[in-house]
Amino acid sequence: MKRYETLANTIAAEIRAGGMPVGTRLPSVRHLTAEYGVGQSTVFRAYYLLEEWGLIRARERSGYFVAPGAKVPLAATVTQAKLTEPTAIDVSSLVFSVLEAVKHPDIVPLGSAFPSPLLFPLPRLAKSLAHATRMLSPWSTVVDLPPGNENLRRQIDLRYICMGIPQPIDEIVVTNGAMEALNLCLMAVTRPGDIVAIESPCFYAALQAVERLGLRAIEIPVDPRTGLDLRVLAEGLQKHPVRACWFMTTFHNPTGTTLSMEKKKALVELLAAHEVPLLEDDVYGELHFQPERQLPAKAFDTRGLVMHCTSISKTLAPGYRIGWVAAGRFTDKVLRLKLMTSVSTSVPVQAGIADYLEHGGLDRHLRKLRGALCSQLVTMENAIERWLPPGIEFFRPTGGYFLWLRLPEEIDAMQLHRAALDHGINITPGPIFSAKHAYENYVRLNFGHPWSPKIESAMQVLGELLWRLARVNSQNRIPGDDAHVSREPTKT
Repeated sequence: MKRYETLANTIAAEIRAGGMPVGTRLPSVRHLTAEYGVGQSTVFRAYYLLEEWGLIRARERSGYFVAPGAKVPLAATVTQAKLTEPTAIDVSSLVFSVLEAVKHPDIVPLGSAFPSPLLFPLPRLAKSLAHATRMLSPWSTVVDLPPGNENLRRQIDLRYICMGIPQPIDEIVVTNGAMEALNLCLMAVTRPGDIVAIESPCFYAALQAVERLGLRAIEIPVDPRTGLDLRVLAEGLQKHPVRACWFMTTFHNPTGTTLSMEKKKALVELLAAHEVPLLEDDVYGELHFQPERQLPAKAFDTRGLVMHCTSISKTLAPGYRIGWVAAGRFTDKVLRLKLMTSVSTSVPVQAGIADYLEHGGLDRHLRKLRGALCSQLVTMENAIERWLPPGIEFFRPTGGYFLWLRLPEEIDAMQLHRAALDHGINITPGPIFSAKHAYENYVRLNFGHPWSPKIESAMQVLGELLWRLARVNSQNRIPGDDAHVSREPTKT
């Protein structure tokens, strides 16, 4: 890490910890130059980086100040978590009813699972696809069957090398997006009736996969600040014959939390001790707001037990459906299942993405995308402070494009979801992220779309709906229960 990045991270940590409140004037360049023994250019570059992260703002002839939205709101405290018994999953009908609204283009997509397509280099991708298609050999329709296009897998392997992860190219299998990779991995290591460990809250597609395969699940709590509860996981591994774990260790969906390097290492070691494979869903890993990417749990795998699944759907091209898995010791099983299910991923698209990864400037695009998402996060935080009632809690993520909001207890997320739809706004209610339909007063918001008057208006409407629901639900409380008192908003 360069010296200006180290300085920026030091200041950022203090801001995020609340040590420098919003509006605080940062030390002068001269002061930091003397205090840290660095040159003025180092300090300026650190401040420019903090501006890019949305943590500080410059005022002409006044210096730099902590920006609105830079303070980290406190996340909900998770009570002492307990291990639950394995349970069958039944969430698909609820998930499909919620996701149906995402298809309508006129709906404000605060509940979308994707960032805006306007943030992707679609014309440059089309150029790579056209060029690669013209150059395709007739034999590619056979040669590029699983494990996939060799040039594409070579480019993917280079991404692992850049992270410092020695990944044999023979263990990389190209799939139809990360979802197919995760499903193939789950099928490779389980049979109907087996027990798998999933997160709580959990990405709803994982719940659907467990349901479809006739598996049972134990839910491992995820704290929005510290991530997966390894103590509960260890208890579950001791008590039940867990066959696999499906976890998102970086920029978890929906909470946005990331496990520390120490916890990722401890997780891999814990699972290795029990010979339990890990399906690592890492589709958001490239969308970090820090100078360097967080290593996945795969980086600590020495036994081939971690199946690292990711894709370009959240970073480059959602509709192209290119994903992959570094499958470790389970590569042969995954390969056979791929041939038995979808046979092959689109050969021309594989070639086109390989061409883009080699010549299209992926890292330049990612830097631009990260900057846009980080800026949109700050704007979303400011809108929450401006329009939504007090008492809403969330933890500021350091990557991805989701905010996990805990609403006042009198608010029902499903009720809010339906009311918002009536006003042309889609949000994602908490119950679809739980096998037991829990998180009734949580919602997930997507800040992955460029800010617009339409989104600003949607946030104002959400605030009005929250005030209205809080007032109605408070009036319906048992007389004498005044734990939650609503008040009308004052907006100027």
